[in-house]
Amino acid sequence: MNPLLLVTLALVALTGTATVFVRDPARQLVTAGVFGLALAIMFFAFGAPDVALSQIVVSTVAVPVMALLTLARLHRDDREGE
Repeated sequence: MNPLLLVTLALVALTGTATVFVRDPARQLVTAGVFGLALAIMFFAFGAPDVALSQIVVSTVAVPVMALLTLARLHRDDREGE
């Protein structure tokens, strides 16, 4: 097996584990974005650039941004309710 593939698999394993162990929701979303980027790099290394580009757009950018905006809105609503 190619050393690049082993490195990308290790990177995916580490970032996935880090995502599980982070407890703060905002930090967990940032870590999940890094995990999505690691997956995109792995897909690219395995020869699937179209899947890698989709992974970058969805998992690295769209989902963390939408979830962070939702958390900010919930936090703002909690402050207004007090």
